[in-house]
Amino acid sequence: MTVTSHGPLPATTYDVTVVGAGVVGSAVARELARHPDLRVALVEAQDDVGQGTSKANTAILHTGFDAVPGSLEARLVREGARLLAAYAAESGIPVEPVGALLVAWDEEQHAALPGLLEKAEHNQYRDARLLGPAELYAREPALGPGALGALHVPGESIICPWTTTLAYATQAVRAGVDLHLNCRVGAARHEQGVHRLTTSRGTLRTRLLVNAAGLHADTLDRALGHEDFTVTPRRGQLLVFDRPARSLVRHILLPVPTALGKGVLVAPTVYGNVLLGPTAEDLDDKRDTGSTAEGLALLREKGGRILPALLDEEVTAVYAGLRAATEQDDYRITAHPEEGYVTVGGIRSTGLTASLAIASYVTGLLPGLGPTREPEPVRMPNLGEAFPRPYQRPELIAADPEYGTLVCHCERVSRGEIRDALAATIPPAGLDGLRRRTRARAGRCQGFFCGAAVRALWEEARS
Repeated sequence: MTVTSHGPLPATTYDVTVVGAGVVGSAVARELARHPDLRVALVEAQDDVGQGTSKANTAILHTGFDAVPGSLEARLVREGARLLAAYAAESGIPVEPVGALLVAWDEEQHAALPGLLEKAEHNQYRDARLLGPAELYAREPALGPGALGALHVPGESIICPWTTTLAYATQAVRAGVDLHLNCRVGAARHEQGVHRLTTSRGTLRTRLLVNAAGLHADTLDRALGHEDFTVTPRRGQLLVFDRPARSLVRHILLPVPTALGKGVLVAPTVYGNVLLGPTAEDLDDKRDTGSTAEGLALLREKGGRILPALLDEEVTAVYAGLRAATEQDDYRITAHPEEGYVTVGGIRSTGLTASLAIASYVTGLLPGLGPTREPEPVRMPNLGEAFPRPYQRPELIAADPEYGTLVCHCERVSRGEIRDALAATIPPAGLDGLRRRTRARAGRCQGFFCGAAVRALWEEARS
């Protein structure tokens, strides 16, 4: 198992290299690891997997009911939802099938609901149905006044996006993939059958190349002489409400979608919180993940109509993510067989759901990968509230008392969980990475109470 974060890269020529260790790149690397004869590298510009768009996803496992019928995205989301649900059950990734309600607040939106039902049926999702106001309010008593009806989509679920990316990357590394972090790709060229990537850690040579660089996929594409698309970063700001708000909402509450996306939603999370967001702001800066007063005010305005009592609850966190929007409402997955190169661009928020299907589709575009084998399964630590956590398992604590010693009291995170994360196949590179692996410092006090103890454990593990 090889995970590197500094120093020169190996002086070898890889068979396949995947650029970008987000949820899609990590899924592709995991799929490539099924080919034991290949030497595979997964390279990431930042110091951890899932550090870009993947960590700020709205954490919904979609059915694909509202995708553009016949599009590649519709097909891969539909396939990916089935694959990820099975993978999550096998790997311990928390998933809760709470269902979704697309709520109509005016006559125009209400008139659009039958068309959305028809679209769902075109996308081979046949469990959706229309609800009148009485059934809608019976399902969501805290919903704001004035809703005219809804489309019920029972198959929509919530999932842990952090654990999903980490599971893929962990399984890939254990199966022999080299993961190189802090490895930003700059210049790239293809000559004599080999790609030469100039990175922040030296030159990397590879026979085949998969570009899963997310927000920067168009930049790498142009470096290799292609101009198939342009990524416009679309910022989504979100508010995270404390766990007492969880009792207010039973479903994912969606607006009727627009051209800019699904709009502002209210959704429970597997961690027991409630999300409000995202905004949809097209920017020029691919690193601008800051929050704004205007954006947060907009969210509170929208949230006050959807779920008025939500605004009385405590906000524990604010964050923003950037989605890789392009000129086309579909994924931009393009193969260049003569170069041994595949671009995986324009993967927006549905990329989490579609990730395993995207990985299978992309590897099918690469020539000569050879025989396959199934990688050893992984079992990830549970971060979800609907399933037993270590502090709730007497038999686990009896075998190892560290699982009964809480460090982060807001999120009920034990010393044992922190210890395991710090010694894992892909350990966190910082305290934020540790939070995504354990929930430590993610609760009401945001690390005010437990921060010193968590840092001490972190520093002890690094010494």
